[in-house]
Amino acid sequence: MPHAMDRPEDAEAINTLRVGVLRLSRRMRHVSVDRTLSLAELSALGTLARCGAMTPGELARKEHVQPPSMTRILSLLHERGLCELQPHPEDRRQKLVAATDAAEEMLAASRAQRNAWLAGLADELDEEEWAALRAAAPVLHKLAHL
Repeated sequence: MPHAMDRPEDAEAINTLRVGVLRLSRRMRHVSVDRTLSLAELSALGTLARCGAMTPGELARKEHVQPPSMTRILSLLHERGLCELQPHPEDRRQKLVAATDAAEEMLAASRAQRNAWLAGLADELDEEEWAALRAAAPVLHKLAHL
């Protein structure tokens, strides 16, 4: 299989994707229910909400951050009542961290607000662009999780 940058049209598509994802992400950062949380903190909460309770080390790996950074993130989230520590069912030396109900509610409100913002942008697309967006969405999701 050819490399993504072998053909000029692929290199251009990669560049356009990079610019588009960065710009959209930057704009979406300003659409937030709680602007006091960083993107790393929101991402960690989202992972806990999606995947359930896990050790801080597991969460750090999933979030691609170093354990000391995750410790700081979890400390802040815990102080704000957005995550809780639970005993580990098999290893009493460890703790599990889980999102609280308050975190779940905040995340749901944030998702609804960001989805509404994106839907407003998407209202400007024509039917052909909508079809391309529907086809591309699962691929972009896959890229985000590789």
